[in-house]
Amino acid sequence: MSKRIFLSSPHMSEEGFEQHFVQEAFDTNWIAPLGTNVNEFENELAKKIGIKTAAALSSGTAAIHLALKAAGVEEGDIVFCPSLTFSATANPIIYQHATPVFIDSDKKTWNMDPNALEEAFIKYPAVKAVIVVHLYGLSADMDRIMEICNKYNVAVIEDAAESLGTYYKGKHTGTFGDYGVFSFNGNKIITTSGGGMLVSNNKEKIAKARFWATQSRDQARHYQHSELGYNYRMSNIAAGIGRGQLKVLNKRVEKKRYIYEFYKQELVGLEGIEFMPWNEWDEPNFWMSSITLTGNVRPVELMDALEKENIESRPVWKPMHLQPYFMKYDFIGEGVSECLFENGVCLPSDTKMTHEELSHVTKIIKGLF
Repeated sequence: MSKRIFLSSPHMSEEGFEQHFVQEAFDTNWIAPLGTNVNEFENELAKKIGIKTAAALSSGTAAIHLALKAAGVEEGDIVFCPSLTFSATANPIIYQHATPVFIDSDKKTWNMDPNALEEAFIKYPAVKAVIVVHLYGLSADMDRIMEICNKYNVAVIEDAAESLGTYYKGKHTGTFGDYGVFSFNGNKIITTSGGGMLVSNNKEKIAKARFWATQSRDQARHYQHSELGYNYRMSNIAAGIGRGQLKVLNKRVEKKRYIYEFYKQELVGLEGIEFMPWNEWDEPNFWMSSITLTGNVRPVELMDALEKENIESRPVWKPMHLQPYFMKYDFIGEGVSECLFENGVCLPSDTKMTHEELSHVTKIIKGLF
């Protein structure tokens, strides 16, 4: 069988930046969830995206959890959340014993529909926070969303787990709301093997998040805890990998864009294929090249054909309001997210893919038409 072509797998730098910082952690015997790499990774990422401060954590999920806590979300509170997302966006709402209300997608962006959001505020005016996702590296319509959220004076948390390197009108995603969240899971555009980052312009809130993430240990000679804490801090080794990866972020975005444009050039003429939207105000990182199929060729047929050639592909996220655990919660919208799920396919978007491998993928897809 031929070498497997992955959807999106870790890609260490050819220059060996990661090994340098990891070796430094070993040489100083500093591998715990504290150290120079953790501090510098926070500083370097904050500088990269143009925000004041950041906290390096064990996962993007942990970052969303602490963002909700920092926003004051408590038991019984309502939080608006896009339906078309991975469950990691919604799970922390339940951690805080709050109630999610799922918002439909906008066909123009594949992200939270501002019209559905306005409708949700009319139905639930006392909402405590809004989580906005930048799906597959595509930015949401942040001007309209922020205008609506500011009108109701509600906290905004940007789940930018998939959109590091994406710009909305020249500004990095994850920097519009009160809090931004990034993920460095193995499939993301840069990785620390596992990890995340919570960012904000509110230094006091990030300092508090760091406190919670370090088991809420009070400043006392003995072990004293006046608040509930979490073991959420990133290790110095993982942060070292992140520092090295951050140096090649621009290269990874360039390759992701090349992959997207290659697919579009080769497949755009096929009847029934539509590519994920690319709006004039959006500069995506193209983390995942995704399409919808509206003709005779169905997503399962395409994915099966690729899998037979040892090529990984995936459906678009199954909306939260259709998930067995979450379907008991309210959903606001007209079913756009469901339509995207039923017709969507994520094509292999691995930054290690060669021109020959991309050609092989498109040849298989063309053969179905």
